[in-house]
Amino acid sequence: MSTDQRMAGAARMPTYVGMPAFPEAARDAVRDTRLRRNLTHATTTIRAKRAAAVSELDDWAELRETAKRIKDHTIEHLGHYLRLLEEQVTARGGTVHWARDAAEANRIVTDLIKATGETDVVKVKSMATQEIGLNEALAAEGIRAHETDLAELIVQLGHDRPSHILVPAIHRGRAEIREIFRREMPGAPDDLTDEPARLAEAARTHLRERFLKAKVAVSGANFAVAETGSLVVVESEGNGRMCLTLPETLISVMGIEKVVPAWQDLEVFLQLLPRSSTAERMNPYTSIWSGATEGQTFHLVLLDNGRTATREDEVGRQALRCIRCSACLNVCPVYQRAGGHAYGSPYPGPIGAILSPQLRGSSSPVDDSLPYASTLCGACYEVCPVAIDIPEVLVHLRSRAVHGRAEKAAMRFAAWTLRSPTRLAFGQRLAGAAGRVLVRRGGIRRLPGPLARWTDTRDAPVPATETFREWWEKRERP
Repeated sequence: MSTDQRMAGAARMPTYVGMPAFPEAARDAVRDTRLRRNLTHATTTIRAKRAAAVSELDDWAELRETAKRIKDHTIEHLGHYLRLLEEQVTARGGTVHWARDAAEANRIVTDLIKATGETDVVKVKSMATQEIGLNEALAAEGIRAHETDLAELIVQLGHDRPSHILVPAIHRGRAEIREIFRREMPGAPDDLTDEPARLAEAARTHLRERFLKAKVAVSGANFAVAETGSLVVVESEGNGRMCLTLPETLISVMGIEKVVPAWQDLEVFLQLLPRSSTAERMNPYTSIWSGATEGQTFHLVLLDNGRTATREDEVGRQALRCIRCSACLNVCPVYQRAGGHAYGSPYPGPIGAILSPQLRGSSSPVDDSLPYASTLCGACYEVCPVAIDIPEVLVHLRSRAVHGRAEKAAMRFAAWTLRSPTRLAFGQRLAGAAGRVLVRRGGIRRLPGPLARWTDTRDAPVPATETFREWWEKRERP
């Protein structure tokens, strides 16, 4: 990979600093019994509630198929709907900015905040701003971003990283959260307990001052309706609405794939998203605004950051249907054991395994390993509300992974062996003899030399004691 390619990948969505490839990171994570206990409890609970919420709709399968078709149509005609969105937002007093990558998006947002003279901003929970590393970019320019979503606040105060799309602090227990608040939150009560109500009250008191003082807010968007230039943010706490309405300047960073053509299309997704994410019939807070509202300046930053390149891949482009519900994480056996940090990306779990390598557009140890972070069981596809065939994309990305010289040499040797019946027969006899030496307690737990990596995560099959040819000769012998 060239230097230009590495720089392009870093400009899009950098991996977490020092992050090892998935197998190594997951190996450490599965040893953390507290992490596994927290993940198992949380994902099992969410999964059961989601199943109950979905079962209430007789037309769930039809809604899912409709959402898939809307997304595919929009992605196919993305340029048209983005231009329409820009026209409508501009006509309603907003300003639209286009960002090719993370670096450009961060520069746009930073310049807009600097123009207001403010050094503190409040933020609505946003995967797009996590993706581009906005908080870090603002901090480098002397601007402090205050997360207002409770889980994101926990992550920020804990100097941590999100590990789940919907519940970023899913890896933290209540006792850990109490200690974080007591250590890092100004004004936290000395007698703070780990009762959820007490923790929520401490966070509410802490954030209230931020809301009242903030002049600038930064948000993402769950959807944007092209025909009216309307942006949509759905949430459960109400903090997002405070950010969207109180500050004098609102800056929204949105991935270009979030646009939908019309209000009729939005109706479909507002039925699918809450049931798939929080297992609710509808979100407690659904905020919709079209352009600038009275007394507020509005800027919309449309983020590409690898999405146009992903769109060109006929198989991989279906990842752009994602509505960030996190249902695939909650059913994934790999995520449940390894957690979100092992993925080395703001997008963990099955969707992250197909989205991150495509958005980053680079070949790194982390990205090459992510398509293999799956058992291909298909549970993620079954629960996806927009019918993303994640196993299909995983296999597709595996075929694109850059293989080393040793693997290429092994493939050439295998081809040479298979071209000759004599060489194949010799190889089979050799494998049988080697198998008898390597078998321990009925299986091959560890292969020697460079083959050892294969048995890092699985047992090798035991070769048959006799080949098919040998069996056939015995059978046909008079």
